[in-house]
Amino acid sequence: MAMKMMKFFCAMVVCMVLSSSYAEALTCSDVSNKITPCLNYLKQGGEVPADCCTGVKGLNDAAKTTPDRQTACNCLKTSFKSNKDLKSDFAASLPSKCGVNIPYKISLETDCNKVK
Repeated sequence: MAMKMMKFFCAMVVCMVLSSSYAEALTCSDVSNKITPCLNYLKQGGEVPADCCTGVKGLNDAAKTTPDRQTACNCLKTSFKSNKDLKSDFAASLPSKCGVNIPYKISLETDCNKVK
């Protein structure tokens, strides 16, 4: 009986570890929530709001793996394609204005599959 309980416990731990790693994968909803404070800047330029930089930094912190960075890249491109009011030059300068170094250029021309 103790051996069955031990096997059951081990199986539960494995399931919890696997589900937690999937639960933490970055989604487009996460990306959108982080960049929403940046929308006015991305449309009109000017001074970058502090909450925008907080979101950019949070997004950078959340995208630590290659798949997460590729997801973030693709989500940003999708946002730009669907909202023609967003200016690509403002987007490209956003990370540096917020003091964040990301490993790719925020641009419609970026091949997100090559982001590492």
